[in-house]
Amino acid sequence: SITPEQTIISSPEGSNTTLTCTYDAQSSRFLHWYRHKPQTGPEFLLLVIISSSAVTKAKHLDPRISITLRKQDNKVDLEIFPAAVSDSALYYCAMEPTVTQNSYTLYKK
Repeated sequence: SITPEQTIISSPEGSNTTLTCTYDAQSSRFLHWYRHKPQTGPEFLLLVIISSSAVTKAKHLDPRISITLRKQDNKVDLEIFPAAVSDSALYYCAMEPTVTQNSYTLYKK
């Protein structure tokens, strides 16, 4: 299973924004992050392989987006810095083999 720490985050423009999901280390091998903006389909951002900490990024991933895997805490952080109004979207953390409705709604001020 995988669970977001918060479901709604509001960040001032220019701030460092961190979205965190906690995963079950026994059943999680691959963790995905997706972003879903209004009027568009879901967009793949990153894939993390838990065992090796390897990260596969989308081809045109914004350099403001980074990932941190905290194995000791079974957490994965998606960081956006500096945050912009254009980052407003639903962010999904998911694990294989099942994609569930674990998501964040990010609002910018």
